[in-house]
Amino acid sequence: MPPQVLFVTSNRIGDCVISSGVIREIGRQIPGAEITVACGRPPAPFFRAAPGVTRTIILDKKKLAGHWFDLWRQVRGTRWDLVIDIRGSALAWLIPARRRVVYNRRWETGLRKVEMVSRLMGADHALDPELFIDAQARADAAAVIDPQLAAGSGPGPILALAPIAHQPGKSWPADRWGELVRRLKAEPRFDGWRFMLVGGPGDHPPAAPALAEAGERGVDFVGKGDILASAAAIDRADLFVGNDSGLMHVAAAARRPTLGLFGPTEWWLYGPWGPKTRIAASNETRGEFAPIEALTVDRVFDGVLALHDAFITSSDARQP
Repeated sequence: MPPQVLFVTSNRIGDCVISSGVIREIGRQIPGAEITVACGRPPAPFFRAAPGVTRTIILDKKKLAGHWFDLWRQVRGTRWDLVIDIRGSALAWLIPARRRVVYNRRWETGLRKVEMVSRLMGADHALDPELFIDAQARADAAAVIDPQLAAGSGPGPILALAPIAHQPGKSWPADRWGELVRRLKAEPRFDGWRFMLVGGPGDHPPAAPALAEAGERGVDFVGKGDILASAAAIDRADLFVGNDSGLMHVAAAARRPTLGLFGPTEWWLYGPWGPKTRIAASNETRGEFAPIEALTVDRVFDGVLALHDAFITSSDARQP
């Protein structure tokens, strides 16, 4: 029987992307391993095409930690060669396993989350986040994007915008997204560009001002697919701008030039990972905070121009 590995990861998309390098590292440490992933429902499609993953168990939160009992019942009958739990639960100690790797908050000493996960796995290098986009996700994205490109002002470079963050205080005001698009449409650097809004099913109100300003140059990918289809859509973009959210981490993992917008959260820990990433924070002094409303349109506009000038050249800027 092939080696069996249980990977217990987050119920949040962003954390699942940050720790996605664990998948490849499992294959390196245990060649031929069959991986079972346990995660929340929103990020579950993310692992559909991940190498070595043979099963995904969805953890829907229940009262009195009932979801952990449900997971225990599903995995207790397997003799695991390795259990990795980045949520730091007691589960790993309640099931048979030859080796256990369990996250501990005492390790939080100021390292970036990607670096912490890499140390957790005993890797001698940073385990870069990775997307596992399959043909189905690309087809789902194309079915939404291509008709809108044809019906609008035609194809062109795409700026993806994700104006949503589901934690309080992380969302830049919706009207400012509209003002940002208005100013970018008038900027010569973005002549002929399309503005694609990306988000989940409930994200239409925050995206509405930007879509309205974009007009025929807009592409609506809000609530149009699961996280893997959204990743495929973002992978078609030339630049990405978004709040501190799971989609921001998706864009960085796709190696798209990414500008992350931060308010009262720790950008030095949770900022997008990769060489083509930048941040615009309401307070750029490490350890100090300001509400995201303090982040002006001027600051974000300048950040987008800087991102463009750094990565959009006469060569193919979409190359990794």
